Amino acid sequence: MSNLKLLEQALPAAPLKLIALDSCRDFGEKVNDHIVKFRHKRPLGSEDSPLFSSYLSDNYLIPCMCPRFGTGEAKGIVKESTRGKDLFIMVDVCNYSLTYTVNGHLNHMSPDDHYQDLKRVISASTGKAHRINVLMPFLYEGRQHKRTKRESLDCSLALEELIEMGVSNIITFDAHDPKIENAIPLHGFDSFNPPYQLLKALLRAEPDLQVDKEHLMIVSPDEGGMHRAVYFSNVLGIEMGMFYKRRDYTTIVGGRNPIIAHEFLGADIAGKDVIVIDDMISSGESMLDTAKHLKERGAARVFVCATFGLFSDGFGQFDDCYEKGYINRVITTNLTYLPPEAREKPYFRTADMSKFVALIIDTMNHDASFTATLDPTDKLHHLLTKHKKHLQNLHG
Repeated sequence: MSNLKLLEQALPAAPLKLIALDSCRDFGEKVNDHIVKFRHKRPLGSEDSPLFSSYLSDNYLIPCMCPRFGTGEAKGIVKESTRGKDLFIMVDVCNYSLTYTVNGHLNHMSPDDHYQDLKRVISASTGKAHRINVLMPFLYEGRQHKRTKRESLDCSLALEELIEMGVSNIITFDAHDPKIENAIPLHGFDSFNPPYQLLKALLRAEPDLQVDKEHLMIVSPDEGGMHRAVYFSNVLGIEMGMFYKRRDYTTIVGGRNPIIAHEFLGADIAGKDVIVIDDMISSGESMLDTAKHLKERGAARVFVCATFGLFSDGFGQFDDCYEKGYINRVITTNLTYLPPEAREKPYFRTADMSKFVALIIDTMNHDASFTATLDPTDKLHHLLTKHKKHLQNLHG
């Protein structure tokens, strides 16, 4: 049964309200607009039920703010009552563009600052909401998900803290290690993946791309992302490969062991277009090294796809690789902050996730099954069918 049919037959758990922190204000407004459209188009069978009294609205967003004192301390303010509401709070912990002043000095907000603001807004709702759900696309401290020797377990501690504050569900995307949900096994934790949105954006950017094993290949830049490459390989019916990173474990540079060399495991790449898929682009070093090695092995075009485009070292390396022909396209989602200059790059494209996030929130508000939402296989097959028809018309 489709998501639309499920939602038509289900009652909302409670009146829906959204809070978008400053870190994702624009994205939150897009999500709100999609939910408004969903609900005004949906036929309702129980309009007389009290649960539908505030079902149709032109705005589900509640204004909030986190003003700061001169010392840099802050407080959370929610400007409407959340009593009895199914509250969804959205935060982007990677938005470094926001600033505040500490004793006259300008500070850029870090993930720690955003996480503290999230807790402030939860606290400001004073426990009156029917249910509190946190939508955090990039999971706070998600890369510090396991302990090696004497290390902190930051992500586990954060999840436990949110649950203790009354949060019922935590929604994230492409968690670095989905097993982190074991930190809160009796509470809601959902990690969604955007393969459909990434492929859709790629096919729009490259309408002549031939999706078959003779012309296309999927590659994972490391062993940790193999499950993404395996999924794409099976759904698209193409070959896959993987690069194995040999690291120097005797030294630590920038918080990690430097890569000595990339070793490739997989079929012949020569003459094929290649999609390199991963969860994030941080500095871009790993992705770009992978692209260079693919070109050295005879790859035709290289398309880099990632859920999160952090670009922590800027775009200089990407510009250089594009000019040298190592990469042809970079596609990331808009789940985290993207600097304005990203959209000016000729090789960059964005996969819009606002409609998908709106569907997730709408589905959860109805306590409906996530089965169809979690599995994008049918959507991918439909997308490929449309693309094949497009190619036939293009060459016909």
